[in-house]
Amino acid sequence: MSATETHEFQTEVNQLLKLMIHALYSNKEIFLRELISNASDALDKLRFAAVSDDSLNEGDEKLAITIGFDKEARTVTISDNGIGMTRDEVIANIGTIANSGTKKFLESMTGDQAKDSNLIGQFGVGFYSSFIVADEVTLETRKAGTSEGTRWTSKGEGEYTLEEVSKDDKGTSITLHLKEDMDEFLDRFRLKNIITTYSDHINFPIQMKKTEWDEEAKEDKELDELEQVNKATAIWTQPKSELSDEDYKNFYQTISHDFQEPAAHIHNKVEGTLEYTSLLYLPKKAPFDLYDRDRRYGLKLYVKRVFIMDDAEHLMPTYLRFVRGVIDSADLPLNVSREILQSNKVVDKIRAASVKRVLDHLGKMAKADDSDEYHNFWDEFGQVLKEGLVEDFANKDKIAKLLRFSTTHDDKVEQRIALQDYVDRMSEDQEAIYYIVADTHAAAKGSPHLEMFRKKGIEVLLLSDRIDEWLVSHLNEFEGKQLKSITSADLKEFDEEAEKELSEEDKKQREALTEKVKKALGEELVQDVKVTHRLTDSPACVVNAEGEMSAHMIRMMEQMGQEVPKQKPVLELNPDHALVKKLEAMDNDDTVKEWSLFLLEQAQLAEGHQLEEPAAFIKRMNSLLANVA
Repeated sequence: MSATETHEFQTEVNQLLKLMIHALYSNKEIFLRELISNASDALDKLRFAAVSDDSLNEGDEKLAITIGFDKEARTVTISDNGIGMTRDEVIANIGTIANSGTKKFLESMTGDQAKDSNLIGQFGVGFYSSFIVADEVTLETRKAGTSEGTRWTSKGEGEYTLEEVSKDDKGTSITLHLKEDMDEFLDRFRLKNIITTYSDHINFPIQMKKTEWDEEAKEDKELDELEQVNKATAIWTQPKSELSDEDYKNFYQTISHDFQEPAAHIHNKVEGTLEYTSLLYLPKKAPFDLYDRDRRYGLKLYVKRVFIMDDAEHLMPTYLRFVRGVIDSADLPLNVSREILQSNKVVDKIRAASVKRVLDHLGKMAKADDSDEYHNFWDEFGQVLKEGLVEDFANKDKIAKLLRFSTTHDDKVEQRIALQDYVDRMSEDQEAIYYIVADTHAAAKGSPHLEMFRKKGIEVLLLSDRIDEWLVSHLNEFEGKQLKSITSADLKEFDEEAEKELSEEDKKQREALTEKVKKALGEELVQDVKVTHRLTDSPACVVNAEGEMSAHMIRMMEQMGQEVPKQKPVLELNPDHALVKKLEAMDNDDTVKEWSLFLLEQAQLAEGHQLEEPAAFIKRMNSLLANVA
């Protein structure tokens, strides 16, 4: 045997332990649910591995979880005869939290126990929940098929010890040395009640020692014989009529490590050319790492109740990565791999049907008279659902109906309006759905481009999520109505209407104005100069020429470090504005250039542009103000 080695926890583990012990104190019994769930996973993994290598069972094919306690030693022990861990796996699985979003998660902690408890619930506590009730934890484990065991010990105070030990049985045993005020867990009835409440559905026997009444001692006496205390029936295989909301909730919390109840569950059994069962859940709260690109998402895959893999991402598209649950198929081979899942017709059909069920359920939630439930869902998962419009062409129309937006109909409320609501409010002669994309909601609703639309009473979508620029590039129309950017130069329908009311003399004057400004600015600064009818209060605005990238898209690409070809804007002037009239009356070339530059840069600032020479703009503005004064 090797000497004892002392290791320090990864910094994030140490922080999490300290926060969790205080934040989850009121939910302390969940430690047993978490450890049983981990033991169940270890048994699942062994059962799958033993399909191709029966020697891993080591002659013991009855897989089970055993719970015991010792009142005198004040310990609770959770054991399994599952896959076990090597020394390196112990370090990787317990000594570190290998997740790039951990630091951000920890920074979001507030010190408020109620809020922090909810956050930790989204993070998933697993093994670390042991330290809510224990002041010392000892783990002994041996990987199936190996000869060396490992003992891990820690008091949860920044370090842990490792040593090589002899262990006859494969699997893992965790012994909790309880804190002084945790005597409630040294009671058989209390432990059994926790098991039946949270873990009754675990698909393996959970065993405790039988007891009999000792007349002389006037108390129950433990026997060596074990009895099963859970049903050990896979919940998804049971008829829906036999399951309660509590059953569904407990199973969800076990597989998701979420303290909240699910927002909804979708339970289906399919028979016919394909045979499979699916139990899918929609969470109420987004996990903290929902946008972590390195995180693997997906459902648990079973074949004929034999666990195959966690996070089977091929069963659900990326934009539905928040969906949790299991799929149990009778048509896949037990040796199915991730590579096989990528090009398997059975998987494709299961995936398509599962996506349809989720989208249909969301559609029902969205149509409900009391749509607060859907609004809550949208606040948590709306941005990832938008990804589906880009990713899932087959379900494009369904997803479009689920989207929610801010609009000028009520610009104080963010993202509550469906496209169908917009279309229903359109006048008969309105041909397009108009939108504007900006960096923030405030910038969108304050854009000068909205002036004419507000005056005419035309509703405009106010888009400010990072994905919205990609979204509108893929959502070209809805209900036969084209989506059209109000920052595009192509708004001829409004210009043509206004042009009809102008005299020939007016047209000549405006043409002279645009030529003068265009000459002053030169071809290096602008692509064109036009008179616009989209402004009522602002003197000028810049728009992107038809077919070119929007200014917002250019800024986003630059922020991501991508090189973008320089685009020259189209400057549009409001001929009725006092500043433009003043410019129109000028005949000094230098003065005309200064005023033209001022109007161009002012318009670019209003669109969120960064000026190449902000100091020159300030100097120019001060000079013009001084001359006016």
